[in-house]
Amino acid sequence: MYDRYDGLIFDMDGTILDTEPTHRKAWHQVLARYGMTFDETAMIGLNGSPSWRIAEMIIASNKTDLDPYVLAAEKTAALDKMLLDSVKPLPLVEVVKAYHGRRPMAVGTGSEHEMADRLLRHLGIRDCFDVIVGADDVTRHKPEPDTFLLCAQLMGVEPGKCVVFEDADFGLQAAKAAGMDVVDVRLL
Repeated sequence: MYDRYDGLIFDMDGTILDTEPTHRKAWHQVLARYGMTFDETAMIGLNGSPSWRIAEMIIASNKTDLDPYVLAAEKTAALDKMLLDSVKPLPLVEVVKAYHGRRPMAVGTGSEHEMADRLLRHLGIRDCFDVIVGADDVTRHKPEPDTFLLCAQLMGVEPGKCVVFEDADFGLQAAKAAGMDVVDVRLL
């Protein structure tokens, strides 16, 4: 089905791995310490963003002056403790398995590189991917195209010959800005 592409790029959270409920649980746990809350609809709109960007939105909506990087680090630490126990692959992982060894493949995620690597190893699919680009590998995050452009560069594939699989509006915008075709997995 995707044979016309020279490279396949997958977002991770919500696209190939079911991690979103655990991310929200970690945010609830950390924010409860500070008596803060968040709007889940607004947070879903930020899917694909690095944790510090989500923390900025939460801090602004709660009218507090916490450091977004510190808050994001606390959330990542909470997530780290619970995610390996709860993560499950989503149906799109079958596309990953079908193209393993047939096309270069990458993960381009708003999660940190090391977290993505650990999750993919935990589920036994890390070896399917030639490249991982995490939030800490780029300075401009989704909706900017940098994550996906770096994936293509590291795979050695021209951006216009890549397809991106995404579940978030920011990721869809980033793929289009990179000049890549994109599959909105929410519509599959």
